[in-house]
Amino acid sequence: MNVTVGWCIWITGLPGSGKSMVSRALLEFLNKKGVSVQLLSSDELRKFLTPNPVYSLEERDNVYATIVYITKLLTQNGVNVIIDATGNLRRYRDDARSQLSSFIEVYLDCPLDICMQREAERKETYSAPTQIYHKAIQNKTLSTVPGVGQPYETPLKPDVTVKTFKLSPQEAAQQIYEAITTKK
Repeated sequence: MNVTVGWCIWITGLPGSGKSMVSRALLEFLNKKGVSVQLLSSDELRKFLTPNPVYSLEERDNVYATIVYITKLLTQNGVNVIIDATGNLRRYRDDARSQLSSFIEVYLDCPLDICMQREAERKETYSAPTQIYHKAIQNKTLSTVPGVGQPYETPLKPDVTVKTFKLSPQEAAQQIYEAITTKK
């Protein structure tokens, strides 16, 4: 029996940069192309891993280590995976790159002010906490939001960069697909 190893695309960016929308658009795009993919959303997984999240460094370390572990198991068994997760520290994404044989890092580039506006106005949250920037600004000393009270370390050499403040989620998915298929 020969199982083909799956690949992983980690979609990272600030909260509000469009990760959930782009991840779902990419999933739909790939499914229409006949490519089977599993979406792992950090916000969905947090419901089970940390039902009452505090977003501490230790908690984030555990959540991202779990995401990488689950992804490793899936890809070793031939499942392609899209990770929809901020992964605010480079070491989380670097850990995935070091453990996964086929890893693509996609950075959603979007200015903080646009992310804040989007997050305040969004109707569909895809299990993400709501009004995070507003709450962070109200209580700066206790902020756990990447880009405001916590660092968001942009990728140094992402495989793909998408300017989501200029593109729709569907256009972003198309750009990601074109970039990854021309690299292979």
